[in-house]
Amino acid sequence: MEIQITALDLVLIVIAYLLGSLSSAIIVCKMMRLPDPRGEGSGNPGATNVLRFAGKKAAAITLAGDMLKGLIPVLIVKYMGMSNPVIAVVGFAAFIGHLYPIFFQFKGGKGVATMLGVMIGFSWWIGLATAGSWLFMAKIVKISSLSALVATALAPLYVWYWFNDPVAIGLTIAMTVILFWRHRSNIKNLVKGTENAIGTGGTK
Repeated sequence: MEIQITALDLVLIVIAYLLGSLSSAIIVCKMMRLPDPRGEGSGNPGATNVLRFAGKKAAAITLAGDMLKGLIPVLIVKYMGMSNPVIAVVGFAAFIGHLYPIFFQFKGGKGVATMLGVMIGFSWWIGLATAGSWLFMAKIVKISSLSALVATALAPLYVWYWFNDPVAIGLTIAMTVILFWRHRSNIKNLVKGTENAIGTGGTK
């Protein structure tokens, strides 16, 4: 399948990456006069770590910000009538921006919430299925990282069923693989049985 990328497409991809590079955790903590998340808990600038040391309000705002970074660029290019491959690449760019933000020394979060935002942008059904998978697993195992790994592992299947674009499927698989890599320390803790439950403290 041949994909043609125009100058406008490139501009939109760069904008999506820059938007993804805005670290919600760092910005929220600074605005709420909380400690820098990179120096607290696990050191990860994400909603789960913010929850550990700053509470539910700050974590909820961080989670919403991270999701919107993935959702907004995808919705904009969809509204502009861009092709599905371009939509998928824009979503992927936002995801990569969150993981490797140019504004914060390329040290970002693990990508779960931003990937969910991208999935919602692809299709509300995909987003609901992915979020539902996380909630179902969280209810059973009560471990955020394991729930996220299962939900994102299922995401390519949801994209195949509801979006059915080869580029979108491929990039969703890529996001899943990268997300698993970013969670490698969590996976080790899961194997050892030392991973923290949702809402508990620690540095996992």
